[in-house]
Amino acid sequence: QVQLVESGGGLVQAGGSLRLSCAASGRTFSNYAMGWFRQAPGKEREFVAAISWSGGTSYYADFVMGRFTVSRDNGKNTVYLELDSLQPEDTAVYYCAAGSMRDGLSIAVVSATWSYDSWGQGTQVTVSS
Repeated sequence: QVQLVESGGGLVQAGGSLRLSCAASGRTFSNYAMGWFRQAPGKEREFVAAISWSGGTSYYADFVMGRFTVSRDNGKNTVYLELDSLQPEDTAVYYCAAGSMRDGLSIAVVSATWSYDSWGQGTQVTVSS
C-alpha cells in the first residue's frame, strides 16, 4: 500500500477557492490512479474526481460542473484538487485515495470506493454562506 497525507483544507466563504494536496509515500506513486472523495456529516462518502496514473485522463462527478480540477505531479508524488466557486454544500471532509488501476477504465469503476486500497486521513473543507 501507499501512504497518503492530505493538506490544504480550511474555512472559506462561498465563491472562494482552496487547493488540496495529497502527498504519497511508500510505493511507486506513478503506478497508481488517484481519486478524491468527500464525506459530509450524516452522509455517505461520495466520489469527487480521479486522475489516471499517467495524468492523461481525468474524471469528475456530475456535481463538480467545471468548478474543480484534479492534477498530479509524479515527480513530487503529489496529487492536487483545485476547488473553485465553492458553495456551502461542498462542506465535507475530503479524502484522497490510491488504486492500482490501468488507464481507460469507465467512471463507474474509478468512482467506486472499492477500486482504491489506500486512503488518507482526510482534510476538512468548510464553506460559509
